[in-house]
Amino acid sequence: MSMENSPTFLGSKGLINKQEFIRVIIQCLYSFGYEKSASCLESESGIRYKSVDFDLLESQILCGDWDNCIDTVNKIKDLKDDTRSSVLFLVFKHCFLEYLNRGDDSLALSVLQKQVPTLCMSKEMVHKLAYILSLKEMELGKLDEDIIFELRKRLLMELGKQFPPPIVVPERRLEHLVETSVMAQIDSCMHHNSQDVVSLYEDHCCGRDQIPTKTVQVLTDHSNEVWFVQFSNSGEYLASSSSDCTAIIWKVMEDDKLTMKHMLRSHQNPVSFVAWSPDDTKLLTCGNSEVLKLWDVETGTCKHTFGDHDFTVSSCAWFPDSKRIVCGSSDPEKGICMWDCDGNEIKAWRGTRMPKVLDLAVTSDGENLISIFSDKEIWILNLRTNAEQVISEEHSITSLSVSIDSIHLESTKLYTN
Repeated sequence: MSMENSPTFLGSKGLINKQEFIRVIIQCLYSFGYEKSASCLESESGIRYKSVDFDLLESQILCGDWDNCIDTVNKIKDLKDDTRSSVLFLVFKHCFLEYLNRGDDSLALSVLQKQVPTLCMSKEMVHKLAYILSLKEMELGKLDEDIIFELRKRLLMELGKQFPPPIVVPERRLEHLVETSVMAQIDSCMHHNSQDVVSLYEDHCCGRDQIPTKTVQVLTDHSNEVWFVQFSNSGEYLASSSSDCTAIIWKVMEDDKLTMKHMLRSHQNPVSFVAWSPDDTKLLTCGNSEVLKLWDVETGTCKHTFGDHDFTVSSCAWFPDSKRIVCGSSDPEKGICMWDCDGNEIKAWRGTRMPKVLDLAVTSDGENLISIFSDKEIWILNLRTNAEQVISEEHSITSLSVSIDSIHLESTKLYTN
């Protein structure tokens, strides 16, 4: 008796549909090339990896039975009109190309005139099919049966991406579910600090001993308070800034100890902030109520000074190409400036509508500029479309951070009694 007639649920919570679970396992076995094992599981469980509708569609396409294929697509239940339209378009496109290949233009034209108007297809798709037929200069050449068969299998793969579950199981579904579970465990691991591969044999959990708690080195080369530290993106360097008006680039050695590479002396005021270029070849240093300086990491030389002593820098950020920077000022009249590494101003946002800038960031795709816009607002500007968005908060915002994938934005707020 087929298990499809007796749905049951698995797991301690009873949340896993047994039929779906087995079907996903069968798909995984087929994708790994274990066809005998997959076929055996199908036979023993009575559950087919392919749905009845898609199995029928596959047999019709592989033998070139286009009339019944179209009829099958139109009879599939619970299929959205736009999905059905997309599927029919792919089927007709392939069908027409086969007709043209064997020189049967009249048959293709007849289908377009008599069958297509009765189907759920947009005018745009109908025009695309008509365009295929209008290509008089098309020279497809005579394709042999083997090539036609391979093209039909490719069509099935394209259709598999169009149909929703349960008609078709999404590609690599079991891998996706397991990977999602592993990522969820990593995200919920309070002390996660390991680069080791997470095992599937047990639930992941890092102990407190994974968090560094022992001081291994004290750096004493600054002569006054250290205000900011940041590792380079590759982890090969560390930059520190101090109220002694200097910044230091440290080299991480093979034994994980740090040694000074360059002491950067040029600022007249304490250095409050540093920022590494994405390729780690350049470093920005921000003087407190002062200018912004660009340094060459390899030589330790100052390549350029941005702004002047009237330009009070509050924050800066790099674009992903490491060729452009953006800088904000706490002076509303100065606003935000974008420069290249030679000091040429590319663009600026100034004026009465641009209040003081407390912090800013650029998304990793370089498309969006994000800034703390006034005391309680975050300003998001799409640099490609110039579309603006403002997020208002109830409390004062002090800083912001954007995730590497540019999906999440985090801000810190100042709460007062």
